[in-house]
Amino acid sequence: EKMNFSWRGAKVLITGINGFVGGNVAKKLVELGADVFGLIRSKKYNSYLYYEKIDKKVSLIDGELNDLNLLNQIISEEQINVIFHMAAQVEVGIGLKNPFLTFETNVRGTYTLLESARLNPDSLKAIVVASSDKSYGEYPRNDMPYKEDYPLIPKFPYDTSKACADMIAQSYTYGVPSLPIVVTRFSNIYGPGQLNFSALIPDGIRSALGYSKFIPRGDGSMMRDFLYIKDVVELYISMAEFLANNKKTFSGQIFNAGSNSPKTVNEILECIFTIIGDIDEYHNVLQKMKNKKTVGEIDCQFMDYEKVNDYFGWTPKHSLNDGILKTVDWYKRYFRD
Repeated sequence: EKMNFSWRGAKVLITGINGFVGGNVAKKLVELGADVFGLIRSKKYNSYLYYEKIDKKVSLIDGELNDLNLLNQIISEEQINVIFHMAAQVEVGIGLKNPFLTFETNVRGTYTLLESARLNPDSLKAIVVASSDKSYGEYPRNDMPYKEDYPLIPKFPYDTSKACADMIAQSYTYGVPSLPIVVTRFSNIYGPGQLNFSALIPDGIRSALGYSKFIPRGDGSMMRDFLYIKDVVELYISMAEFLANNKKTFSGQIFNAGSNSPKTVNEILECIFTIIGDIDEYHNVLQKMKNKKTVGEIDCQFMDYEKVNDYFGWTPKHSLNDGILKTVDWYKRYFRD
């Protein structure tokens, strides 16, 4: 059942289009000639979508992810072919303070969307559900990198919400009708358009540029793995294409992606402050980090890209240094405007 799926004229729904990853995916799909629809809950003008004027090139629909009737209407009336499910409550800190909101968005939002897809399956060729490396929960450092077949053992609310959404998505591939779904578990993503300043890289860059003071959450020894947004967008688009062309092979699959070269929080900050040229401030940050302990965060997380490389021939093209250079340029422009 090999078809030749083309993005030109394809109808694509992106949930979370006003977020960092959703906005970047939308931009690329518009360039490829797709007809993009985005579900938007609140017009946050302070986002990549509006900043880069992508909002003018897509159809935005006001509404809630938990509104089943609205989703039915969008999928059936617009004859949607591909869905990228990117909407999520992404802040680990909010997860700890407000588990209810996090579960409503990440769990209920996911099954509402997939139920709507199940009720209106005729035009659908591919659904990509963005889960997270946090779904795995905490494994010892010597069990890293995470592998796709590791059991999910999350503890904290955010991590648990993503694991639930992930399992719900898998169950819909066994439903009647069976939906064409892949689940992605990517490591931390950074780059132009990431305006959630509770995330390490935007916070570090903003501080190094002198627009804020960096307040560390831990002692800097935690290991994290980062992917540059352009590499991630390329992978998302390629996955959806492969799935649309060959449901049998891809549907129900889980795909990890990380850089396979994890860095400590300290190393990331050193890279940022060095590029921007504020070494004194980096030493101040190191002082503030001494003996600080994080709450509700996993010690060590990283992934490789073995499976996505086998299936899609994907490898990350940007080193951390290249990616941060490009990202710093974007934020300089953003803060000036």
